[in-house]
Amino acid sequence: MPRATAATTATARPAWCNRGAAQQVFPPRAVLSPPHLGLALLGWHAPLCQTQPAGGGRCIRMPSIFAYQSSEVDWCESNFQHSELVAEFYNTFSNIPFFIFGPLMMYLMHPYAQKRSCSIYVFCILFIVIGLFSMYFHMTLSFLGQLLDEISILWLLASGYSIWLPRCYFPAFLRENRSQFTNLVFITTVVSTFLSFLKPTINAYVLNVIALHIVYIAFQEYRKTSNKEFCHVIEVSILLWASAFTSWVSDRVFCSFWQRIHFFYLHSIWHLLISVTFPYGMVTMALLDARYELPDKTLKVHYWPRDTWPVGLPYVEISSDNKKC
Repeated sequence: MPRATAATTATARPAWCNRGAAQQVFPPRAVLSPPHLGLALLGWHAPLCQTQPAGGGRCIRMPSIFAYQSSEVDWCESNFQHSELVAEFYNTFSNIPFFIFGPLMMYLMHPYAQKRSCSIYVFCILFIVIGLFSMYFHMTLSFLGQLLDEISILWLLASGYSIWLPRCYFPAFLRENRSQFTNLVFITTVVSTFLSFLKPTINAYVLNVIALHIVYIAFQEYRKTSNKEFCHVIEVSILLWASAFTSWVSDRVFCSFWQRIHFFYLHSIWHLLISVTFPYGMVTMALLDARYELPDKTLKVHYWPRDTWPVGLPYVEISSDNKKC
């Protein structure tokens, strides 16, 4: 829920006009219309008031996309409660697991990537980049941070499709040609990247719809397989994702309720849960891919730090050596 601002004044001034040198009230990001966006990207600012406001105040200029709180999106956590530099403290620092699980999965999946596809390294790097951009976004609530966060998620999903989506799910006109499918995904992602500037408030919902499609494919394969290990990984992956998604939706939809009981941490919980979902999702897609692309190979699921521990991060090892980076 967007936080309350100091825009309500006793005078008839517009909300985007300042009330003195010590206090300024900035407009929502919606004023960054397409004609102004190019100027904002360069750090230029377009004036918001055409005439001097009544009461002697002066009008400020439109903040650039780098400015604090220039995004329309604001989460339920109260802003600037713990630091003058960090807008959403818990939402910012709950991204730390991204910097742990990303490099760790790159290391654990290294033998598999050497034999399957070096693009898996790119997938892990994009996960780290998401953590970086998400931290920047929640620290500043800037329009630039929002776009970087959402676009990096888009490219992570696109890379996952390109690497692991089974050929049987390809559009019929591609005739199960992976290189053509990869080109199609790349072009679609580039176009979607530019379209994300048009209506930024719906970007997150579109990304979750794409994630739902991946969950649907995993569920379809779950119904087909009798492999207990594969079923277990799918079950945990879907459970983690569903819990994370529930936290995300609840923070957006029921913010007033959570504020009444002083619990502002659901989006932070989303970050923590989705960072744990990442390794399980990787292993799920690797096992799914192996069923179609590597039918003569055996993938073994292991858990870090020990297979015998009740809790651990999954990773896979492939049996034979037919491809090297």
